[in-house]
Amino acid sequence: MTASHVDVSAVGCAGSELQEHFEATIARDRRIEPRDWMPDGYRKTLIRQIAQHAHSEIIGMQPEGEWITRAPSLRRKAILFAKVQDEAGHGLYLYSAAETLGADRADLTNRLIEGRQKYSSIFNYPTLSFADVGVIGWFVDGAAICNQVPLCRSSYGPYARAMVRICKEESFHQRQGYELLLTMMRGTDAQRAMVQDAVNRWWWPSLMMFGPPDDNSPNSAQSMAWKIKRHSNDELRQRFVDMTVPQAEKLGVALPDPELRWNAERGHHDFGTPDWAELTRVISGDGPCNAERVARRRAAHEEGAWVREAATAHAAKQAARTQKGAVA
Repeated sequence: MTASHVDVSAVGCAGSELQEHFEATIARDRRIEPRDWMPDGYRKTLIRQIAQHAHSEIIGMQPEGEWITRAPSLRRKAILFAKVQDEAGHGLYLYSAAETLGADRADLTNRLIEGRQKYSSIFNYPTLSFADVGVIGWFVDGAAICNQVPLCRSSYGPYARAMVRICKEESFHQRQGYELLLTMMRGTDAQRAMVQDAVNRWWWPSLMMFGPPDDNSPNSAQSMAWKIKRHSNDELRQRFVDMTVPQAEKLGVALPDPELRWNAERGHHDFGTPDWAELTRVISGDGPCNAERVARRRAAHEEGAWVREAATAHAAKQAARTQKGAVA
């Protein structure tokens, strides 16, 4: 038996043991940490999902950020500014989680602005009135809560821990949005009409946020087997509908779905089918604001190059001083 043959066999045996340990850890609902061995597919799936999530937080600053200077009061301006600032922080947490998997943040950003990585389809729709700010808080952040609270139990430790704080802040954002809409619905006829118009425009895109139906979702089954995700797209979509219907009744708005009704036998609401062809178009880059969102992100990245260069130079100088002091 040659030495090379022994080495290959040893590697194969060790690899099998590592795979078994990984699978046992997942089965016991324990966390996988950055130092642990993991299959390449698991690592790649996590990087793809976490990067898309991070990109969504950063791109998601744009639709509402457009209204900061046009908010109707100082209080509303401060609330909106704080929310947009929170989204930037969420992106930071998530990019940091991706880095623990060996991803490079600069590479992820380049992939986004070059169109090689995606972000949530919901952020490719325009905000036409200030009521959209409230509906984004109610629908979009509400959908995010449904999707992200289970991620606090994700099998990958850094991702799960980042989601704990993110979900707390998203919950606050959802309440802020709903409070804004309650205030507008107590206002003039024009304000109530503005809210209903925003609800009509954002309802179906919000249902699409959860992704395609389960029978057309290529990554969901494996992600659930690895316990990266805990629920399927359709399960989360149903949970969002059931949560939102009574809130709409309290608010006094109509959800734009003639098929929406309570099904006592299922114990859930029945609802219509989103336009999946539209979701495909938007994801493919043909949404109302795709080009605008990516162009603005690219411009911000290019205009911020001098800040990154200055920070790198400062860090190098501090490291050199520290090293010099240690030698002395």
